Amino acid sequence: MRFTSLLAMALLAAGFAAAGGAAAPRARNGFSAAEETPNPALLVLEKEDGTLAIVDPATLQVVARVPVGRDPHEVAVSEDGKTAYASNYSFFGSVGPGRTIAVVDLVAQKPLPPVELSPLLAPHGLDFAGGELYFTAEGSKAIGRYNPATKKIDWVMGTGQDRTHMVRALFNPEVILTTNVSSGTVSIFEPPPTRPPGRELPVTRPDWSVTVVPVTTGSEGFDVTPDRQMWVADADDGTISIIDIARKKVVATITDQVKHANRLQFTRDAKYALVSDLMSNDLTVMDVATRGVFKKIPLGSPSEGILIAPDGKRAFVALGPGNAVAVIDLATWTVAAKIQTGHGPDGMAWAVRR
Repeated sequence: MRFTSLLAMALLAAGFAAAGGAAAPRARNGFSAAEETPNPALLVLEKEDGTLAIVDPATLQVVARVPVGRDPHEVAVSEDGKTAYASNYSFFGSVGPGRTIAVVDLVAQKPLPPVELSPLLAPHGLDFAGGELYFTAEGSKAIGRYNPATKKIDWVMGTGQDRTHMVRALFNPEVILTTNVSSGTVSIFEPPPTRPPGRELPVTRPDWSVTVVPVTTGSEGFDVTPDRQMWVADADDGTISIIDIARKKVVATITDQVKHANRLQFTRDAKYALVSDLMSNDLTVMDVATRGVFKKIPLGSPSEGILIAPDGKRAFVALGPGNAVAVIDLATWTVAAKIQTGHGPDGMAWAVRR
């Protein structure tokens, strides 16, 4: 009787699993039970766990986790949406600064061989543009560019500034922007002018031009408006510096609105700027036109990385100490939900497969 009952139960369980009713997702690479990567997918770096969480933005559930090495801080995605890159920073780690950029196959949900940066140290900011990956090497006071097609670093430029942190490559016209935390500056890089084919022109500037714009110490996250104004979050004094990129100068400074400004991101219509704060439980929303505070949104935790959804309807804010990502409804300016993550969520990116 007992054998018959056990056999029946086993057959019933097997049939239910075959039908998909109770079968758990198969573990991939022995690391994490996974579902298919959604398109688009929200990527969240879990710094303290050394993992990249792949989140379904429709269900707000983590569908997979992929190991990305020690102390990952920022993440960028290739233009086809199939490959993610995460900087292994570790500048203040006990075993020394990082020397690699982790690479993840988002379709197969598995790590690929990392990009070796030696002798460059402590990569942090990332930006994928023009088919190549731009990165900062904070420990080497430099920025560089990695070509995934050739698997080589094909360009490096020194900044001469302390803790070159975040980077953005703009190509209309071409300019590369960085923030330099400890120097309290922004670097504006412009390439040498190109000669029209078949024309002989005097070479007035044969090399790159670098302009250093003073802001205040702690310059970290930034974003750029459609009219090419760069808004810089200055962490040490909580100010926001506004730089006219064409004129290469600070045109305004917003003060006394944020305690420890960390990241800054514009909404899709560029009407508002969202500013995270490492010393406050509020997310500050600035009105771009008036340059005043539009809203303070309680988050229940200090915040770090910010990402706007492709459709512009939601913002995702990493709550590092809270081990979660807050989902902000940009129509009501309220916290609509929270995504429970691993430890220390920070850098985020969208992966849209094409």
